Amino acid sequence: MKTDELIAMLARGTDVVDFDVPQRRLTTALGWGAFGATLLMAVMLGVRPDLAEAVWLPMFWVKLAFPAALLAGALLAVLRLSRPGVRLGRAPAAIAAPVLAMWLLAAVVLFGAAPAEREQLVFGETWASCMFNIAILSAPVLGALLWAMKGVAPTRLTLAGSAAGLLSGAMGALVYSLYCTEMAAPFVGIWYVLGMLIPTALGAMLGPRLLRW
Repeated sequence: MKTDELIAMLARGTDVVDFDVPQRRLTTALGWGAFGATLLMAVMLGVRPDLAEAVWLPMFWVKLAFPAALLAGALLAVLRLSRPGVRLGRAPAAIAAPVLAMWLLAAVVLFGAAPAEREQLVFGETWASCMFNIAILSAPVLGALLWAMKGVAPTRLTLAGSAAGLLSGAMGALVYSLYCTEMAAPFVGIWYVLGMLIPTALGAMLGPRLLRW
């Protein structure tokens, strides 16, 4: 068989590639993971009793916006890392921006507070459990995302796993915000970030093992 004939035969038998498959697969996994995280929070923790009053506080929405913004940046990174040869583009900047903004707000709050109040602003009442609760709530999301990413052929496995971990951590933090009563920016900037870094590190370790195809 000549080369031209082989090319023509392969072209006739090739199906159209649907480039939206990775996005649909990952969005479905994120949705189911978010459902799992919410259900886990309802069973383990419940919802903060003063939620109806807390929604009128500006810092409540800042605390929600922080993991939501990180979630958007991490989702962009996951979508790009799920496709071979696609660069991260603006994803790192989209991830760094909300963290830097929260740290700046935390610094303003700390410098404006009396020295005796700063320890309370940093540690609050729940620092010892906050980051572990976020990590636990992120587990359903991380499992669903790693399953979804394995089916869309990532090539940078450690980086892809860490992006999936960050995305799951951001979702876990977003869900946890509905339970957590801490409202200080320094607390959120430290313990929420540490909580999201736990699944990020776990994803980086699991990526080379679970995402290999």
